[in-house]
Amino acid sequence: MFRTLLVYAIVILYILILGPPLLLVSALTGHADTLYAVGISAVRTVLRLAGVRMIVSGLEKIPVGRPVVFMPNHQSNCDPPAVAVNLPPLLLMAKKEFFRIPILGRAFHMMGFIPVDRTHRERAFAAVDKAVTALKTGRSFLVFPEGTRSKTGRLQPFKKGVFFMAIKAGAPIVPVSVSGGSRIMRKGEFRIHPGVVRITIHDAVPTEGCSVADRAEVVMQVRRAILSGLSPEERSFEPDAA
Repeated sequence: MFRTLLVYAIVILYILILGPPLLLVSALTGHADTLYAVGISAVRTVLRLAGVRMIVSGLEKIPVGRPVVFMPNHQSNCDPPAVAVNLPPLLLMAKKEFFRIPILGRAFHMMGFIPVDRTHRERAFAAVDKAVTALKTGRSFLVFPEGTRSKTGRLQPFKKGVFFMAIKAGAPIVPVSVSGGSRIMRKGEFRIHPGVVRITIHDAVPTEGCSVADRAEVVMQVRRAILSGLSPEERSFEPDAA
């Protein structure tokens, strides 16, 4: 428990001490590159202090020179930081509640992250449209197709909106398997457990030339790729989980 309290204390200190001056620099320069870089460095440090060891494979499969949509499974709150620190600079779609956190929420807005209101259909669609525009300007995204963390660690059904986003922008989808996250930060539990997170990056699934009518096939390809990198107890009970 001491390690958990230390990690949360360091996160708060990072936000309180480094957040305001970095926000000021971003506001004066008109870009958030330094804010993002320092944030990623801080996240990497916090993961190390928490005892989280990451084993990453498949980095060479990430398309070069074009925006992509990274789609990992979502087992715990450990997943977003563990995945983000191992990928090129990207934007994040996250639930709107994160944007209400003092300093951190402002930093998210300045970096171009997009809040998602999952309780309001029209606002959720508006968030997808913003992401499509950002993709077309060359920005990559990290999104979680399950929409929320799994209570059991098993892969859940996918939401449709993030696939519509990728197809509309013609951006390739890079499936990412995250294995072991549920043992580090269990849903509903405060404590952080040291352990290993295995991150497997799969071949990109192209969407260029696809239409909404092709979405089911694209979803199936992404789902099968993610399942292939999970342990048996992390796979869903659906027929395609074998």
